[in-house]
Amino acid sequence: MKRKTVPKIEELIPDESKRKEVLERLYKGDAILGDGGIFTEMLQTFVNAALEGEIESSLDKGRAIGVSNRRNGHTHKTVRSSAGPMEIHTPRDRIGEYDPLLIKKWERDLGTGIDDIIISLYARGHSVQDVRYQLRQLYGLEVSAGVISSVTDRVWSEIIEWQQRPLATCYAIIYLDAIHYKVRESGHIISKAVYTCYGVSSEGQRDVLGLYLNESEGARHWGLILEDIQLRGVEEVLFFCIDGLTGFKDIIEAVYPMSIVQRCIVHMVRSSTRFVSDKDRKAVCRDLRKIYTSANRQQAEVAMEAFGQAWDKKYKEIRPKWEKNWDELMAFLDYGQHIRRMIYTTNPVEALHRVMRKVTKSKGAWSSDKGLIKQLYLALMHNEKSWKRKAFNWLSIQRELIDKFEDRYERFL
Repeated sequence: MKRKTVPKIEELIPDESKRKEVLERLYKGDAILGDGGIFTEMLQTFVNAALEGEIESSLDKGRAIGVSNRRNGHTHKTVRSSAGPMEIHTPRDRIGEYDPLLIKKWERDLGTGIDDIIISLYARGHSVQDVRYQLRQLYGLEVSAGVISSVTDRVWSEIIEWQQRPLATCYAIIYLDAIHYKVRESGHIISKAVYTCYGVSSEGQRDVLGLYLNESEGARHWGLILEDIQLRGVEEVLFFCIDGLTGFKDIIEAVYPMSIVQRCIVHMVRSSTRFVSDKDRKAVCRDLRKIYTSANRQQAEVAMEAFGQAWDKKYKEIRPKWEKNWDELMAFLDYGQHIRRMIYTTNPVEALHRVMRKVTKSKGAWSSDKGLIKQLYLALMHNEKSWKRKAFNWLSIQRELIDKFEDRYERFL
């Protein structure tokens, strides 16, 4: 195999005095990038030389067609770059026709990804002031809070487009849940709910269908959200997985009357054991587990009866709570093991919320609704690998869906 030729430093930096200076600073341990960095200065020299070459080429083209023009000094400005701030000297011409290509007349950024760096830092939960500090420490850049806000605001049109995009016609499962945040409004800090719709399409692809903000979580607002996803093209939903919000099932059935509504078993167990003493908690959870791991509804009813005999005297409130919501809790027992594992809990959407909390946990309150949605959207887009993937063991699940729902599901494949 032919050995790759490595360029010599003399070829990279022909100027001997400059080459000596760079080597001395490298061995000395001086900063490579940032304000006064070794390679920042080299890039600055290169950019200024390129601009000189640009105007010479422009003047030569003008002379070739008989245009009388010549140089007229320089304009000086400091531009931002991912290598650090640079002093740029843009040459001018007498008649003002020269328009530099590398850095336009009014530009203050060298196109090296500063905007992408700002958005990436913001998406990872950094505040505007945190982003300013990071840019100053890493790149020696002084960027105002207004510039950072304007950069992140550029994604707003992208967010609107994402919220209004057409959706798949059929979803096998949609998980519905809300997460709460503090937002400043009219001089007060109030709690607001971010409604999350997280779906699994008929092909097994997971996706966030939308994020919706409201002052509190309620079944009525969930109804408006379901109407929105219906208008965006969702014709059929086989399963909805929900928590124990009052009136949730009725609202879902008003929009999607054929859908199966499954209440989260994990939420129910957590709610049932809230006031159980520590010494009984393990035993109560074990007996509740016998109910929801039954082979079918009949066995679940027997297990429920046994639970009542064991615990009704001490914890009389648990059994009625399960019996009141029996159909919603036991819906998953009508299906095979693969579907059961997918629908018995809202854990998938809660895992999505953990991704969101990871970048927002250090925040006290957001200055506006727009700022909150912007941060959550960027956090999700920068962590797509953790939630936007095909459902595990989908072929097995798909066979069960075809067997149970037949044409109602197959026509969307």
